[in-house]
Amino acid sequence: MNKEELKAHALNVRRNVVTMVYDAQSGHPGGSLGAADIMTYLYMNEMDINADNVNGIDRDRFVLSKGHTSPVLYAVLNEKGILNEDIHTFRQLGSNLQGHPNMNYVAGVDMSTGSLGQGVSTAVGMAIANKMDGNDHRVYALVGDGESEEGLVWEAMMAAAHYNLDNLCIIFDLNGLQIDGKIETVMNPLPLDKKAAAFGHHVVVIDGHDFDQIEKAFEEARKTKGKPTTIIAHTVKGKGVSFMENNAAWHGSAPNAEQYAMAMEELKEVK
Repeated sequence: MNKEELKAHALNVRRNVVTMVYDAQSGHPGGSLGAADIMTYLYMNEMDINADNVNGIDRDRFVLSKGHTSPVLYAVLNEKGILNEDIHTFRQLGSNLQGHPNMNYVAGVDMSTGSLGQGVSTAVGMAIANKMDGNDHRVYALVGDGESEEGLVWEAMMAAAHYNLDNLCIIFDLNGLQIDGKIETVMNPLPLDKKAAAFGHHVVVIDGHDFDQIEKAFEEARKTKGKPTTIIAHTVKGKGVSFMENNAAWHGSAPNAEQYAMAMEELKEVK
């Protein structure tokens, strides 16, 4: 899929993120919008996953460690043709599209997440299992930068290097903001690149909105042998909606009718 096609899919993903959160009047738009380009590339170009193999073992796996950004996962699964649910039921009573993804109810969700810090260890377990089974499919995990303040993340990173998990790729969504403000102010986890390298990972630093850089990073990860790869993706929280960009207030807030109309107008066409 070429870059223009990827941009078009990412735009649809962003529209659906905003629509889901608006319809529910609840959810996390900021981090979901910021991760839309990475998630679009993962599902459209990188991972071996589709509607035909989604229920099988022989496919790539993905763990959304920052489970509160479930809107972007649902939106990209919908864009891929895997989601069997109506996105307009997000966070509604009786809907399978819960605020945090549940692997027992939603096709394509590989891990129920929401307790921050636990996704990397889950991905490590999946990668170890693939090695033991001789399954050459890869495992990916998306981690929030605020989430990286959890010690469990680093224990799992250490285990990934210890077991030479070159079938594992961890992506840090580095937008610099979390629910309480700037990550440096709350509990500074930086520098993530040097820390990941010190824990034995091959590290690639990219602009998480540049599809060329995203493509090269995942290519490099696949070629790296003997150790896991960590991609540090610099992103903009709320990317695509001007009044949400770089604004921690939109970490977990829903737009009103006027704001929704403004957002959808901005997301009208590929820029």
